[in-house]
Amino acid sequence: MKKKIAIVQALLLTACLFFSGCSDPHPSGENTRIKVVTSFYPVYIAALNLVDGVDGVELQNLTQPTTGCLHDYQLTPQDLIAMEGADVLVINGAGMEDFLSKVLESYPSVTLVTASDGIELLEEGHDHDHEGHDHEAEGHDHSEEGNPHVWVSITNYAQYVQNIADGLSRADPQNEAIYQINAQKYKAKLSDLKTKMHGAIDSLPNRGIVTFHEAFGYFAEEFDLHVEAVIEREPGTDPTVQELIETIDKVEESGCKALFAEPQYEPRLAQTISAETGAKVYTLDPCVSGAYEKDAYLKAMEENLNQLMEALGQ
Repeated sequence: MKKKIAIVQALLLTACLFFSGCSDPHPSGENTRIKVVTSFYPVYIAALNLVDGVDGVELQNLTQPTTGCLHDYQLTPQDLIAMEGADVLVINGAGMEDFLSKVLESYPSVTLVTASDGIELLEEGHDHDHEGHDHEAEGHDHSEEGNPHVWVSITNYAQYVQNIADGLSRADPQNEAIYQINAQKYKAKLSDLKTKMHGAIDSLPNRGIVTFHEAFGYFAEEFDLHVEAVIEREPGTDPTVQELIETIDKVEESGCKALFAEPQYEPRLAQTISAETGAKVYTLDPCVSGAYEKDAYLKAMEENLNQLMEALGQ
């Protein structure tokens, strides 16, 4: 009986380690000096670049590895395990992690770092051509309504990285120099990628795209693309028949030839619109899941560039 209990306990522990992200790089151990927890994938990838070479940092992602955007996310017991012993919690902000508001009350000593601080928010439900942006004043509350997908713009992601580096520097001042050097190195890679993408995208003859949901408003703004329609207006909720008809009409009226699904979701809605309009289905990755490696964001954006060149270069 004791042997069976030990086996069950071992299996449960293994499951917790896998699902809570403890299999990430920088596992906990005797040498852990500071534990940094990130809210979800793009925040984790930024932090992974920043803690490179810093001794004694345990970096762990909070939400499940397969999680897309965190709309209506519900914390699991495994997620809460990840919060235990955390010194720093790095979040996207801009309302993305509303599910954490009650949890944070139980961790008053955790240093909170908001990656989207200082980034101008687009209004939810509007593409980049809309006149009204949500201009942030000093002391802006990121829980206010706004499009939280700021990281999909490379320019914004560079600010995101700097904000996290500054937060880590405040929490761990003895390693400030390393955090800041790592930030400059990673931001240089982002800048090179942005230059490369502008060089390719700026001259494309077609600018209209239909996206799966509103994650690409900032991306479109950065590269002067025009979001003609959004397939899924409410994240996680299929459009109504009337909304689907309206999207089909917009695609036909605009002459848009490119529909973009996302790798985290089934492409059936895009395929339905494609069948009605003749527009071809491609893929754009909002970088909300993928490999837990330092260059993951860069690789995803490179593939987005390849997709755009194929879709809009004809």
